[in-house]
Amino acid sequence: MIELEGVPELIDPVMVAAFEGWNDAGDAASTAVGHLDREWKGEVFAALDAEDYYDFQVNRPTVWLDGGTRKVVWPTTRLSVVRVGGEKPRDLVLVRGIEPSMRWRSFCNEILGFAHELGVEMVVVLGALLGDTPHTRPVPVSGITSDPDLARTMDLEETRYEGPTGIVGILQEACTHAGVPAVSLWAAVPHYVSQPPNPKATLALLNRLEDLLGLRIPLGELPEDARAWQLGVDQLAAEDSEVAEYVQTLEEARDTAELPEASGEAIAREFERYLRRRDVGGPAGQGPGGHATESGDASYLRDPSSGRTRPPKPQRPETGRRKDADPPQDPPSGPDEGPGPSDG
Repeated sequence: MIELEGVPELIDPVMVAAFEGWNDAGDAASTAVGHLDREWKGEVFAALDAEDYYDFQVNRPTVWLDGGTRKVVWPTTRLSVVRVGGEKPRDLVLVRGIEPSMRWRSFCNEILGFAHELGVEMVVVLGALLGDTPHTRPVPVSGITSDPDLARTMDLEETRYEGPTGIVGILQEACTHAGVPAVSLWAAVPHYVSQPPNPKATLALLNRLEDLLGLRIPLGELPEDARAWQLGVDQLAAEDSEVAEYVQTLEEARDTAELPEASGEAIAREFERYLRRRDVGGPAGQGPGGHATESGDASYLRDPSSGRTRPPKPQRPETGRRKDADPPQDPPSGPDEGPGPSDG
């Protein structure tokens, strides 16, 4: 029995979830939910029992001192609520945790139990995968659903993926079987610079979430972090001619693949997004509606004196893909990333 004492009645609630692990390349998805929680000052109202779902030899607890008292923090999944103000205020139920080690069906049922008790109208799960995408281009974000009606009304892809999956795919299917509208948003992270953090991918997920829910999300320092990240990767890639050549190959493939999209319908969709985001007089360095520019041109890279931590050196490509990379993953072919442990 789920008891939600102290949680106020919510306004048009939507659940937004992300999980650390295989479905979180570059920590892009979990960082996006963490950003929402931080910017809107989320209040945690529930945490799943870590003993039920986690192998502590895989995800170890941590010990810390609180005024001389030793405390243990257990790896788990926490739920918080944030209220989004504006002309039409609404609430977001944020779910942030770690991909469970076991009992995935029970885990999803517990999450759905909270969704039911809170009157959640839709579940949006964020994920990030490794792909053959250049870091110099806008981050591809795919919107996926198993609901044909939702795919049609919200301009999403109806999933046709077959193969190993993670908790994102399992939770989405659990929502579908429970009759809860569910969408997953997937950002593609360059496999040759996959180490976290990846603020550019996080920013792309938040931008797509804005479009999906019709929200205005405060971005804070994310646009500046994204520019600094890209500049750092540019500089490091330029130091290795083989990596630079490989990035150029990816750029050419990406640009060629996008040529058919330059249709009147596609241009009209982009212009509609522009109008929704339009915000004359926004902060410098941001595009319409306070969005960071992701055009890949010189203006996107102006941050030579940032002083922020440089991203890890890009990994040298081996026949177009790292040998230790996960199975081939490209946004159009199916975004679920990696196999999940068996249910216990």
